[in-house]
Amino acid sequence: MRQIDVHKLADEARFNRFHGLVLLWCALIIIFDGYDLAVAGIALPSIMKAMGVNPTSAGFMVSSALFGMMFGAIFLGTVADRIGRRRAIAICILLFSVFTAVAGFTSDPVLFSITRFLAGLGIGGVMPNVVAQMTEYSPRKLRGTLVTLMFSGYSVGGMLAALLGKGLIESYGWQSVFIAAGLPVLLVPLVLKSLPESMPYLIRTGQTARLQAIAARLEPAYQPQAGDSFSLPADDKAGSAPIRKLFQDGRGFSTLMFWVAFFMCLFMVYALSSWLAKLMAGAGYSLGSALTFVLVLNFGAMIGAIGGGWLADRLPIKYVLIGMYGLAAVSITLLGYPMPTGALFVTVGLAGASTIGTQIVTYAYAGQFYPMAVRATGIGWASGVGRSGAILAPIVIGALVGMALPLQQNFLAIAIPAVIAMIAVGLIDHRRAASADEGAAAAARAVPAGAPAATKA
Repeated sequence: MRQIDVHKLADEARFNRFHGLVLLWCALIIIFDGYDLAVAGIALPSIMKAMGVNPTSAGFMVSSALFGMMFGAIFLGTVADRIGRRRAIAICILLFSVFTAVAGFTSDPVLFSITRFLAGLGIGGVMPNVVAQMTEYSPRKLRGTLVTLMFSGYSVGGMLAALLGKGLIESYGWQSVFIAAGLPVLLVPLVLKSLPESMPYLIRTGQTARLQAIAARLEPAYQPQAGDSFSLPADDKAGSAPIRKLFQDGRGFSTLMFWVAFFMCLFMVYALSSWLAKLMAGAGYSLGSALTFVLVLNFGAMIGAIGGGWLADRLPIKYVLIGMYGLAAVSITLLGYPMPTGALFVTVGLAGASTIGTQIVTYAYAGQFYPMAVRATGIGWASGVGRSGAILAPIVIGALVGMALPLQQNFLAIAIPAVIAMIAVGLIDHRRAASADEGAAAAARAVPAGAPAATKA
């Protein structure tokens, strides 16, 4: 009889077709998710005109999805550890696809806000689940790169919304970009069939045959045997209260610091997304439409996420994040000062890399910090708490803009959260991270010849 350690199996596997399939599905889901989130901002001027709403009402309509994301990240991130991650991801796709499409058929601001709130549940809920899924199945040496590469699909979705939005809205009206967002619902059966289930969930529910099939695809050198059983390290057993486990084993203070970092980073992301074009236009810059800013910001985010993930696989991810938050503080502050157009593009790109890109790397760090069995719960709560920063940002910066402060002070207000996040990440106790525990335990675990990640009993 062999005892198979699924942590070790995933950590030491070589990248293969199975990993590529998980990456493909998770990245595709995130692209759809990014499109759904960005589409409201792209269509907002047309919506305001069509529905006859003022900027205050329009701001509430946009924020309704952010409220939904906050609750979705917490609830659907936590419930995934109980009902299975694959099923939770499918529910999220149904929510954000169906209700974003339904929003395209509304003509009333209140109904639009309700449908966007319901779509936001799915948009927010899918993020912690796909991060947990990619983290769980990634080889240890490539984990940061694969998670951030997957999450760069978020920026691809934002750019897709920006590129398609103008043409669709001019030809078919604002409703078209929302109705188009319903297409991913057709992929739900394929997701349920092709995406592997979470291994801790399969262990808890005693689905040994499915575990053997996944293990053989994850590590082809593993040959299933009739007596095989699968286990998790003690820290990875969620028990009956996964939320409580976020504060056990010395992780409580670090969990709070993750929440602070998520709050501050999402504050910066949504402050820039909401007010960058308006602030720069007020400063006298003529760079064309806000579409250019969206593209540059998201392109920078994609480069920052992939570059940050690459660095995180070669340097301690904690210190990579500290450096990225420092870059955010500097680049956002510089946006408040006059500079040539070319330099402005570069600075906006750096701001995207160090805000949206840094948020993606922060997700990756949270995924590595928490034990496998409560990973979606940990990421979900951090993301959910962080969403309050996203909701607050447009309101706070809007109030500052209304006070007619100098441009430098507006951007300084957006940059200060980067300093706070940098301090919060610095205070995270990496010794309590699941990834640190795995690394310390790796040297002590021997693997018999011909039996990957298994010990004979």
